[in-house]
Amino acid sequence: MTISRRTPPAAPDAAASAPPDPGIGRGLLFLMSAATGLAVAGNYLAHPLLERISGALGTTPAAAALIVTAAQAGYGAGLLLVVPLADIVERRRLAVGLLAAAAAGLAASAAAPSLPVLLATTVATASASAAAQVLVGTGAGMAAPGDRGRVVGAMMSGLLTGVLLARVVSGALAEAGGWTAPYWAAALLLATAAAALRLAMPRSLPAGPGRPAYPALLASTVGLPAREPVLRRRGAMAALSSAGYMGLWTGLALLLGGPDYGWPTTAIGLFGLQAAAGPVASQVAGRLADRGHVRAVTAAGAAAIAAAWAVLSGAAGALPLLVAGLLLADVGQQLVLNSSQNVLYALRPEARNRINSVFMTMFFGGGALGAGLAGGLWGVWGWNGVVALGATAALGVAVLWAMDRRRS
Repeated sequence: MTISRRTPPAAPDAAASAPPDPGIGRGLLFLMSAATGLAVAGNYLAHPLLERISGALGTTPAAAALIVTAAQAGYGAGLLLVVPLADIVERRRLAVGLLAAAAAGLAASAAAPSLPVLLATTVATASASAAAQVLVGTGAGMAAPGDRGRVVGAMMSGLLTGVLLARVVSGALAEAGGWTAPYWAAALLLATAAAALRLAMPRSLPAGPGRPAYPALLASTVGLPAREPVLRRRGAMAALSSAGYMGLWTGLALLLGGPDYGWPTTAIGLFGLQAAAGPVASQVAGRLADRGHVRAVTAAGAAAIAAAWAVLSGAAGALPLLVAGLLLADVGQQLVLNSSQNVLYALRPEARNRINSVFMTMFFGGGALGAGLAGGLWGVWGWNGVVALGATAALGVAVLWAMDRRRS
């Protein structure tokens, strides 16, 4: 695993005295992408295991569902409190340390004797899994400017693949070895990835001339949206696309399990494998962005999201429309996400991780809000309420894209 030696043209925002970026080798990129996927996969292991966990720990399925909330809360805390550290400390040490901590947290979860202990270890593990975003930001910094979209696309593809496979593999392992088996397996794989990165990943020092204290670093992170209009627009665009997308998945589970389809839980989980289009779309978007088509990629994403909800409006009893709409929504979200990251990573190299922290917090916050709203709207208007939420979010994405295109 080596770092490639090609010398790209200097980035427009690079200092005149800065050496050219050496780029990132394929082997190292694959390893970092795999580690990114493994880091976030741990946050989704419990999704198909709630019944098993509740029985093993002597609690109710509703109480066990708090594990999902704990994972999201922990990851959000990691995005805000941990990822900005990559702007002031050596990044290899930070990433490897976080991966090792996440592996230890997964092992502690597997050994948890009660639900409160499992909730605590889940929060700790999810916070450390923010290593995924540290790795994405580090990869973007290591990439040659003309290759940044491909690198970010590959790493986000790894992240999405981890999310996609976590639920399916977790269920299969639990069938063979009980609910703790997925946790032990993930802990072992994550510890192995941490050790491999320690050997293969070069040291990566902060880009800025000064290193603020941690309180000042957090204050700077929170204040970034006020100082960076592009971050505000792109972050809001990503939040709205995520709100519609997570709202779709919330409504999808209710629709497929309801009287219109009547599918069992296993079939609903396997239906999620359609999201495999996401990693592919992320890599395609990255390569197009490298060729100077960032705005066109965002426009295509906004159009795909709008088309998705137009198709989904008639999908309550039509499976082909449901499949087509889901594919369009998945591809559209990844195009918007990847193109926005490509733009934001080029803004301020010395604050790249803080910018990523704010952006991803907005993205996941929008998804959490969309999922919550979709559940409430389903209770009042059913599938039509979910479609109304998604269509509104799609309109917001289109408006923000037009604003960004006019002002950039």
